[in-house]
Amino acid sequence: MNSKPLFSVIVPTYHRNELLAKCLDCLSPDKQILPIDQYEVIVTDDGSQTTAAAMIQECYPWAKWVAGLGKGPAANRNNGVKYAQGEWLAFTDDDCLPDPQWLTAYAQAIVVESPCLVFEGRVYVDRPRRSLAETAPTNESGGYLWSCNFAIQRQLFEFLGGFDERFPYAAMEDVELRLRITKLRQSFAFVELASVCHPWRAKDSWKQLKQHQQSTWIYLSIHPEELSNINSLYYLKLFLYSLLKSTIPGLLKFNWKGIQYNLLEHISFLQMTLFLSLYSLKQYQKCKP
Repeated sequence: MNSKPLFSVIVPTYHRNELLAKCLDCLSPDKQILPIDQYEVIVTDDGSQTTAAAMIQECYPWAKWVAGLGKGPAANRNNGVKYAQGEWLAFTDDDCLPDPQWLTAYAQAIVVESPCLVFEGRVYVDRPRRSLAETAPTNESGGYLWSCNFAIQRQLFEFLGGFDERFPYAAMEDVELRLRITKLRQSFAFVELASVCHPWRAKDSWKQLKQHQQSTWIYLSIHPEELSNINSLYYLKLFLYSLLKSTIPGLLKFNWKGIQYNLLEHISFLQMTLFLSLYSLKQYQKCKP
């Protein structure tokens, strides 16, 4: 029998022990259908004020705790991979709740979908939305490859160099990895039964929006050709779509609850529309004879 597990589950965390505990409860040997000898769980911890080391040692001895590098979620995930023994890497986040068949579904897909080397799973929410200030990265049909639920052959991940550690925040690092995967002409299959629940979370106001803006600029600096897709028109459409499909209906549905954040989000979209318009104009002037 192969002594190495099929999967190494990588769970990055940062000062969220209560949420992490719920995630690990779902990954425990008595919850996952896949036998424990076929997977390992690596918690890579960027915590500085506190860590999850003691909690894992006491309550989850079957999981491995490793100290992160304190350089953000992209670097933290890469750090966890350094300790991985599995043939495949399965990524989820500390605020997600993997279903019992999560790893089993990926294991079956590896056999059925061979030679596919990348898979993404379903991401769903725990309840109906209650406020405009709640967010969750759902994925019901594929095409996103969100970092909270995907599996990739370890050799391919290492060949790609992992997540780009120039991204210091939890934004765009998975989009950038997806782009590099597609540039290698590696397709990724959607496995609906490889599902995790991502409960609704409160949005973190203006700070989170600014971090997403900064991450977008980093992404465009790495892949300037993507300006044809992520540009002023893209953000203008986001603004209009959010206004018409989310904010206006939400005012009635949620009785104005969370409207403050949505207004900040609209401002952020309009800012990026302006910034990218000016950026495109400067690029045009540089190329103009």
